[in-house]
Amino acid sequence: MSAALHIDNLSVVYDDFHALKDVGIRVEGGESFGLVGESGSGKSTLLRAVAGLAPISGGTIHIDGEELKGSKRSKAFYRRVQMVFQDPYGSLHPRQTIDRLLLEPLAIHALADSDRRIARALDEVGLGNGFRFRYPHQLSGGQRQRVAIARALIVEPAILLLDEPTSALDASVQAEVLNLLEQIRRDRKLTFVMVSHDLGVITHMCEKLAVMRNGAVVERLSSQELAEGAVQENYTKNLMIASKGFVKA
Repeated sequence: MSAALHIDNLSVVYDDFHALKDVGIRVEGGESFGLVGESGSGKSTLLRAVAGLAPISGGTIHIDGEELKGSKRSKAFYRRVQMVFQDPYGSLHPRQTIDRLLLEPLAIHALADSDRRIARALDEVGLGNGFRFRYPHQLSGGQRQRVAIARALIVEPAILLLDEPTSALDASVQAEVLNLLEQIRRDRKLTFVMVSHDLGVITHMCEKLAVMRNGAVVERLSSQELAEGAVQENYTKNLMIASKGFVKA
């Protein structure tokens, strides 16, 4: 059976800088997979390469057994895979209402019944219909990120790529958004690939993870192994110490 996402020997090079070096991960359908590491380790670049936002220099990416060629992505790809970015304000057009922001992906993919879909998407992320005609600047950071999640969900993808989706939010709001994402994954049986520098977040949200350093995967383990401190690499042990709020089980 094909993995939902299978990356093999993936490399990304900018000029002479190797952002990714022969990276490989396998994520099964319905699984939540974490990517952790310090800033510049390549974890966000990996998500961007999958989404077609980073140039691929070598290796392969397969979605449900189908190989992605180059960096160009089809509309069919974006029906199956959506990405939620770190900055909820930067990812939303400031001059478009929430209604317009949610209508755009429906129009791109020629999906009918837009009123019902928009109402459902807002309800699913804990925002009512009253938010439809507000602008992003009228929303809090947590509300903006909920809109970004709703926009990703509205085309009913199978895989969500989550690039530090709560790191720009206050701690109390972070927990709310993470719990929301966890509930949505269970309800929709989604596959998650989540980037975070916070090992506590990854332990809470993900079943398996890969630890990245200098563009390469240095360790693969389960969240249970991480929580129990059953790690092999000193780099991972140092991340555990540095990760604020991480509690050993």
